Amino acid sequence: MAIAAMQAINASVRNAVFFPAFFLTPAVLGLTAAAARFSGRGAAAFWFGAAAAIYLVFGLMLTFTVNVPMNDALAATAVPGDIAAARDIWRDYSQRWQVWNQARALASGIVLAFAALGVSRL
Repeated sequence: MAIAAMQAINASVRNAVFFPAFFLTPAVLGLTAAAARFSGRGAAAFWFGAAAAIYLVFGLMLTFTVNVPMNDALAATAVPGDIAAARDIWRDYSQRWQVWNQARALASGIVLAFAALGVSRL
């Protein structure tokens, strides 16, 4: 059941709402950093730039190098009828995926805090 649910979640996340929120975040932060820099707000530019860099590395790059390949491999996996086999597949996938997803979540929290610091320096 968990395998099929995760396969459905992964298939549904690729949509018009997800794309800008996920992929354009570092671009928006970078442009905001540049605008702050050119308007003489160096401290704000620093925080927005740091937020963009962290999101780029720990949001996008981590997703593309770890989570997406794992999700693609799970998508190609047929859900076995044998519960023990399904449990083994899920355990192997889930434990590793959760570690990397928690790293992304922590990085996203840091990005939010850094962006808030940038806003406070405007």
